[in-house]
Amino acid sequence: MLKEASAQRIKLVTLMAYVSMPLSGFVTDIYLPSFPAMANSLAVQEHDIQITLTAYLLSYGISQLFIGNILDSIGRYHPRLIALTLVILSSLLIAKSDSTLIICLLRIVQGIAISTLVVATRALFVDLYQGERLKNYLSYFTIVWSCGPILAPFLGGYLEKIFDWQANFYFLAFYASGLLLFDLFYGGETIAQKKRINLKDNLVLYKMMLQNKLFLFGILVLGLSYSIVMLFNITGPFIIENRFHFTAVTIGHCTLALGFSWMIGGFIAKPRLKLEFKSRIVFPALFQAILIIIFIMISLVAQNLYIMISFAFLIHIILGILFTSFFTSSMLFFPQHAGTAGGLMGGLVYIITSLSTFVIALSGQVTTQFGLAWRYLIFAALLTWIIIRMWRRQDTHLKKKI
Repeated sequence: MLKEASAQRIKLVTLMAYVSMPLSGFVTDIYLPSFPAMANSLAVQEHDIQITLTAYLLSYGISQLFIGNILDSIGRYHPRLIALTLVILSSLLIAKSDSTLIICLLRIVQGIAISTLVVATRALFVDLYQGERLKNYLSYFTIVWSCGPILAPFLGGYLEKIFDWQANFYFLAFYASGLLLFDLFYGGETIAQKKRINLKDNLVLYKMMLQNKLFLFGILVLGLSYSIVMLFNITGPFIIENRFHFTAVTIGHCTLALGFSWMIGGFIAKPRLKLEFKSRIVFPALFQAILIIIFIMISLVAQNLYIMISFAFLIHIILGILFTSFFTSSMLFFPQHAGTAGGLMGGLVYIITSLSTFVIALSGQVTTQFGLAWRYLIFAALLTWIIIRMWRRQDTHLKKKI
């Protein structure tokens, strides 16, 4: 049992657990700047490459709904080793593949593997620590995880320019190999007492939670907010390279800037959490809709990289505000079942995002700034409509109490 190991070994394992957290973001985002190169190399349409991301997000989301219960039954250590091994093998096979169908299947495998790794790593902290020390370690989760989505496209752009798109997946194999070797030498089982698998109880809890309309609306807002971010991630590279004639390195720089804008939104949201719903949520959503309308109008007369990134930067700040606000409030709906609620919320957010990316891929090639702008508007309009419905429901519920 790792819990009975020396303090130094536990400290090392804790450090490496943090090092492993950004891997999920790297697996998702590192190859985004290489979308155009992949499409050219494999001689396929852009939507065929975009669907490889959809396949990953869908399997990652569905896996999160059940993997926690399974790991409570069989332990954390061996599933983590298997997950890292699958990431290594699937990454190497993707780099050697010339078929988008095979890549999609391998990305499904990666979604399941990364879901297992994330849940096992999160559980490791709960197994090893308690009280204030646990809270302190958990408070760094979001900050450490966000390094992946921010740095991955930036690194991926350079890897593709220096080598080729396959280098992104060789890097993932290298990253996972380092983690696997460390776990083999220093890791161990952390769960003190294994539980019987009881998916039936989980499904009963899920049903109860989804009957709470405000919780369900919150999940929809989180899913759509992240979908709008992914809208740029899967269409922007094609516009930047094919329309504005910049390289994958520029794509990486742009995605890095938008990653920081999402983080800025999160920092802005924290001191605003005590505000009432109208000021905290409705006003930013309406401002975002107005901003996108202005973006569309400008796109009719002028299109260039700097205009597109400037508006995307502001839009993503607002999305960061909305996501952070709803993530925090949604976790408070079921404090007695926080783990189950977190798994349900995280799983459904990624399922919604995967379905959105699939719709985007089917909507046709996005070759211009204007094409991106009106897609922003469609998703933002749906997001604003859900927020207003949620606001009215809260208002009605509050009046009934009075």
